[in-house]
Amino acid sequence: MEITIRPIATMRSDFPSKFGIPRQSGLVESLRSTIVFEQDYRNPNALRGLDDYSHLWIIWQFSETVRNEWTPTVRPPRLGGNTRLGVFATRSPFRPNNIGLSCVKLIGIEQTTEFGAVIHVSGADLLDGTPILDIKPYIPYADAHPNASGGFTDNAEDFLLEVHFPAELLEKLPVDKQEAAVDVLSHDPRPSYHNDPQRVYGLPFAGFDIRFRVDGKTLCVIEVNAL
Repeated sequence: MEITIRPIATMRSDFPSKFGIPRQSGLVESLRSTIVFEQDYRNPNALRGLDDYSHLWIIWQFSETVRNEWTPTVRPPRLGGNTRLGVFATRSPFRPNNIGLSCVKLIGIEQTTEFGAVIHVSGADLLDGTPILDIKPYIPYADAHPNASGGFTDNAEDFLLEVHFPAELLEKLPVDKQEAAVDVLSHDPRPSYHNDPQRVYGLPFAGFDIRFRVDGKTLCVIEVNAL
């Protein structure tokens, strides 16, 4: 049986590359992104009633990892890159169908001259240009399970870092991007198996290259340059 799925929209975010993107949606609520619909789906009636909801489910494609073959096990970065788990026990992008799922907060719907109605959201974990396959409302009574077990992800807070971002460097970023930049860095964008305090990393974010080092649980920003 052949299944045809067409992208309905594209995500516009501050991440031009995969490095630094939060590993799950909702971790960095200060991140702002915009959903821009494809021409065939710019009908405002399709969004009627959407602004009654506070959160949305975004179904999208891991467009940078499309491949013809798949493996039954993957190595989650948060487990150091050495432990293998079944692909269906993770949210790895290396899946049989390369489909991602994210829960985001709805900020607002804006009618624009160029793109018609666009959706502004926060907390997305998507690369700029990601194809969006569908949008569904988040329904609290059915979708929320506060007592659920999260497997190895229950220890996600163990990876949080203290961020030292000198004021003179932070001020190089637009005011509306500063909080999000700090929050993204606090979630440690490095691969979990990296532990070299002298190594300098570069985070492309919102048109800037943010350079930093990590020593123990402290991340220090050392340089910020426009891209």
